[in-house]
Amino acid sequence: MLAYTTYSEAGGVGKSTLAANLAVADARDGRDVLVVDLDPQEASVSHLLDVGEHRDDPKADSLVRHMVERKRGPFEDLIESSEEVDVIPAHNSLERLNKHLARREEEANDFGENWNRNVQLLRVLRENDVHERYDTLIVDPPATADVKLYNAIHTTRSLLVPFEPSGKGRKSVDGLEDLVPGLEENLDINVGVLAIVPNRFKGTNDQQDMLDELRSREYDIPVILKERGSLFEGCWRQQCSAFKYVEEHRERRRDYELETLERLETLADHLRKTVEAPA
Repeated sequence: MLAYTTYSEAGGVGKSTLAANLAVADARDGRDVLVVDLDPQEASVSHLLDVGEHRDDPKADSLVRHMVERKRGPFEDLIESSEEVDVIPAHNSLERLNKHLARREEEANDFGENWNRNVQLLRVLRENDVHERYDTLIVDPPATADVKLYNAIHTTRSLLVPFEPSGKGRKSVDGLEDLVPGLEENLDINVGVLAIVPNRFKGTNDQQDMLDELRSREYDIPVILKERGSLFEGCWRQQCSAFKYVEEHRERRRDYELETLERLETLADHLRKTVEAPA
C-alpha cells in the first residue's frame, strides 16, 4: 500500500489542496483511496472535498473518540465519500487531541499498561484492516509538529512535502533537515521523504536557484506546479478537486489547466511507482 503524510512546516503552501487532488487522481486510476484529515482548521481536506457536516457536533462519533478508545459507533460510520475517495473528516475535537491522548495515556500508566499516544491512529487503522482494504492512504495533519503529526508519521512513515519557492517555502524545506532526524529520534522509526513538490512556480531566477539547491540535496522533485491561483481558488469555492472543477465548472477548457491536471496525474503515478518498484 502507498501511504504518506502531506506536511509542510509553513502553512498556506497548498498542502491540503495537493492531498485532495492526489487522492482523486489515484481514485480515477482505479485505486481504493482513504484520506485521513487530522487538520482541525476549516480550510482542510474535509472542506475541499465537501465532507464532515458533523465536525462541530460534540455528540457525534469521531476519529478522536476511536483514538482514545471512547468510540460511539463502528469505524466504517466515520467514513464519507467524495469523488470516489473515502475520507475520515476532521472534527473540532482534534484541537484538543493532545489533551485527550495525554489523559488516556496517564490513565493507562496508572494501571501498568503500555499505551503510547503517538501510535493510536495506527492502532485504529490496523484494527479496522485499512492497510488491507485500501491501495492508497493519505494523512493530512496541520502545519505543526505536534501529536497529530506524530500519529500521522507513525502510520505512514513517509512525507510528501509541498514547497512554495519563496522565503517562507525555503524556511519550510530547510526545516526538513532538522525535522526528519528529529522525528526519527523521538519516535524511534525511519522516516522518508517521498518527494518535494514545488507549487506556485513562476520561473524567476530566485525560484530556479531554490530548485537547484533542493536538487543538490538529492531530494526527489518529480513535477513542478506553476501558479494556478484561479484554478485552485475555484476548487475551494466549489468544494471539489481540480479534475471535477475543470470538467464541471469551466465553460471552456484551458490548456494550462489541463497541463496542471496532467502533472498531478504524473505525480500520483510517480508516487505509486515508489512502492511498486522492487527493493
